[in-house]
Amino acid sequence: MKRVPHILALCACTAVPASAHPAIEAFTRYCFKAGQTAADAQANMETVAGAPLPFQFVFWDKSLEPAPDTPPYAERRCEVIFDGDAAARATRAVQAKMAMPPVFGTPLPLPAPFEATPGTAYIEARELLRRRVAVVHIGVRDDGARTFIRVDRLPAGTGFGG
Repeated sequence: MKRVPHILALCACTAVPASAHPAIEAFTRYCFKAGQTAADAQANMETVAGAPLPFQFVFWDKSLEPAPDTPPYAERRCEVIFDGDAAARATRAVQAKMAMPPVFGTPLPLPAPFEATPGTAYIEARELLRRRVAVVHIGVRDDGARTFIRVDRLPAGTGFGG
């Protein structure tokens, strides 16, 4: 039962300004939440943004269910992609979320194969509990026509040491 107050505190801290894009709000509320199946994640996103989602959504977690044709270096991915250049707004919202209790890990050197790409506004690796690493990547594609926000969780014990 110790987790209940912790969960309530997390839920109280996930608010994003009303001016935020629904993809940014959905990402900050649910993409850092562990233990979701793809169906759970889809349903959670829809509670924020409605159905059908007004953005592209990618989610898989190989630790919970098969995810064929996914990169071997990540065991979980949550990503939203939407029209327009909102990378600066997305970066502010995601960094604010990661700074809220429980704080989202401590910074680490960026592990391979992650790197800033053209259009990257923010990319950072963070050490999580149980020797896990997450990489958050925010940027624009198609000359600023589309914004992406992604978090990949690496398999336990990988991603340390740059």
